[in-house]
Amino acid sequence: MKKIALAAALVASTTASAFAGGYAAPVVEAEPVVVEKKASSSGGWVVPALLLVAVAAAIASNGDDNNNTPSTPAN
Repeated sequence: MKKIALAAALVASTTASAFAGGYAAPVVEAEPVVVEKKASSSGGWVVPALLLVAVAAAIASNGDDNNNTPSTPAN
C-alpha cells in the first residue's frame, strides 16, 4: 500500500509542475488588408462641365460697353 501511495504522490508532484505556467493562447497578429477603392466614374465629367460653365459666363458678359441703341427715340 505504501508503494501505491508513494507512486501516486510522485505522479501528483510531477504533473503539477507541468502545468505551472498555465495555458496561454498564442498571439497571432493579422496582416492589414488593403482594399483599393474603385475610381468614381463621375469624376471624368466634373472638370469639363466647370470649363463649359466658365466659357458660358465669359460669353454672357462679353464686356461690350458700346450700346448701339439710340438714347432718344426717332420721330
